[in-house]
Amino acid sequence: MTKNLQRALAFLRIALGVFFLYAGLSKVLDPQWTAAGYLGAAKTFPDIFSWFASAGNIGWVDFLNEWGLTAIGAALILGVYVRWASLAGSALMVLYYFPILDFPYVGEHAFIIDDHIIYIAGFCVLWCAKTAGEYWNLTPKFIRKRLPFKQAV
Repeated sequence: MTKNLQRALAFLRIALGVFFLYAGLSKVLDPQWTAAGYLGAAKTFPDIFSWFASAGNIGWVDFLNEWGLTAIGAALILGVYVRWASLAGSALMVLYYFPILDFPYVGEHAFIIDDHIIYIAGFCVLWCAKTAGEYWNLTPKFIRKRLPFKQAV
């Protein structure tokens, strides 16, 4: 892998990580935040998303959303379990995409492809580049020795 490709993967990983970490922490730190309105207004699969938004489910849905975003962001920034974080991030983006999809329009300004699909594409790149977490990571050396992949020094 060339140095330029290593740098590009590290930039993609860290940029997505900062974005997701901020999105997660802003939800965690706002006690009024809930996904109920977003899910309740779903245009595609409204029955499924209204079930997620129901009073009996919204607590765990909000918890997984807030802390999932935070964990994905932290993993990407640290370069730890990047493939798992990419898989989780892609799944979360699919769950964000469908409620606003009014086929073939997504929101007011997109035709099939919107920012959620672009994030999924970025996560696919990180998933396919199996060593994306090895470059420019912030993982302490004592942890790197225990991780199940070879680290570049």
